Amino acid sequence: MYVVFKELRFEAAHRLPHVPADHPCARLHGHSYLVRVEVRGELDPKLGWVIDFARITEACAPIVSALDHRELNEVPGLENPTSEHLAAWIWTRLAPWLPGLDRVEVRETATSGCSYRGMPTNGAARREADVTPATPGGTSD
Repeated sequence: MYVVFKELRFEAAHRLPHVPADHPCARLHGHSYLVRVEVRGELDPKLGWVIDFARITEACAPIVSALDHRELNEVPGLENPTSEHLAAWIWTRLAPWLPGLDRVEVRETATSGCSYRGMPTNGAARREADVTPATPGGTSD
């Protein structure tokens, strides 16, 4: 069994609405986020890989577009944009696109972040007819 990963970056601002007013995170502030997406699977004996890295990049592109240079509190589903909620939000949007999705890690800083494992994906290939480029970011709804 292998685990392959792709890392992506985006810049965004947020504030945490449920912390005390004097907490630093109650104020609007920004981060240079680093997200690591991991896919687990068996090696394809013919291709020699678990999944094409380009497929991971393609699935992540609409998510980065939905989050980059945004105020995360204004993104539907991220009204309380903690690292934990952000990791689950990303997982939910990637899981239908990435069979074998194993883990999403979100780092707000070099020393702080969250790792999330949602419900395992079944590894079944998706039908190309069911896919639109905006689906992972949730912008085609």
